[in-house]
Amino acid sequence: MTAPLTPPHQPSSNGPWQTPPKWGGPGGPGGPGGFHSGSVPEPQEERDLRSDLRRAAVVTVLVTVAGIGLGLLWLWLAPRVPLISDSTAVFLSDSEGEEAIGADGTFVLLALAFGALSAALVFLFQRRGGIALVVGLALGGLLGSLLAWRLGVWLGPDQDVVAHARAVGKGVVFDAPLQLRAKGALLAWPLGAMAVHLGLTALFGPRDPEPEWGVFPGWAAGGPVPGAGAPGAGSPAGGGAPPAES
Repeated sequence: MTAPLTPPHQPSSNGPWQTPPKWGGPGGPGGPGGFHSGSVPEPQEERDLRSDLRRAAVVTVLVTVAGIGLGLLWLWLAPRVPLISDSTAVFLSDSEGEEAIGADGTFVLLALAFGALSAALVFLFQRRGGIALVVGLALGGLLGSLLAWRLGVWLGPDQDVVAHARAVGKGVVFDAPLQLRAKGALLAWPLGAMAVHLGLTALFGPRDPEPEWGVFPGWAAGGPVPGAGAPGAGSPAGGGAPPAES
């Protein structure tokens, strides 16, 4: 009488109800050769998206801060509107002057210049581009224009015209408050930045690699080779009958 091959206290390796390997064991999902839930590789698309969003946020902040320079330049270069008071009312000192329109035009020209400069710098340091980067550039340009407008008005002449006229006295010419009458001028920076960035990307941006065209069987450099690879063209593989022996 022989002893059983498998001890009664150990399950057979061929048994249908064998206990699966424990989690973390050599063959288990958490073991050395198994699946590790804590080391799941992050998809490349998510890493690229997070990187694009970070770059877009940095661009938005930097372009917005540049609006301080636009506001100071606008305050310095914008023409002043002269006013005069006769102690009863305030009038334009030069009724035919174009200083009011000149303030709006100066803001538009400066904003376009800032838009072109910011787009060129963004393209220089972030040649890769991307939708998020362009959106950040446009949003920063809009916020920078708002900051420049409010800064120029705040640092400009007194907004209370009546109090200013009383302070300077009767018959004394003083400057009117700095104003931006055409609010559409706030879009000059973002529109100019997007246009310049689009042009630079189209001219100097990275190009996708050209697809490689394979060579089809039976085609040579100068065209198809007669009878090569064609079924039934005298080749045994094409089903044609072999030439008769003489």
